[in-house]
Amino acid sequence: MITGSVASMIYAEPRATLGVDLAIELPLERTGEFLAAFPESDFYRPPLEVVREECARESRGHFNLINHDTGFKADVYLAGADSLHRWALDNRRRIEHESAPFTLAPPEYVILRKLEFWREGRSDKHLRDIRGLLMSNLELDEEFLDREIASRGLHDPWQRAQG
Repeated sequence: MITGSVASMIYAEPRATLGVDLAIELPLERTGEFLAAFPESDFYRPPLEVVREECARESRGHFNLINHDTGFKADVYLAGADSLHRWALDNRRRIEHESAPFTLAPPEYVILRKLEFWREGRSDKHLRDIRGLLMSNLELDEEFLDREIASRGLHDPWQRAQG
């Protein structure tokens, strides 16, 4: 499912970005099949052993795919045992597009992850994206957001994003 800045742009306000964030569920036994979809002649991709190691993590598994011709990058985040990933994958939204259908992370997930990324790196682009989401009149599950913000200790960045 598409998440991160591309998801926030689809929901709200476009901005420049250098790649796409994807949250996926990738069983260890399918890592070779997954990598085969991205031939080394066309993409930088980590070795199979690295992808398997990332898939085996309980949380925060991650790797990149980069197209050699365009430089376009995909940050691939693995679901692992992360309850927020599981919730988002269970609640993803299917978007019908003329080129191809795709799935999009729920806006609550995008907001929560951007709050976490802001906390880790203090990049204001995450707060701007959240503000755009909040101004786009999306129906948000505010009870879910409040509960997750509290349990993840994200009150400070949440206040900043709303300010």
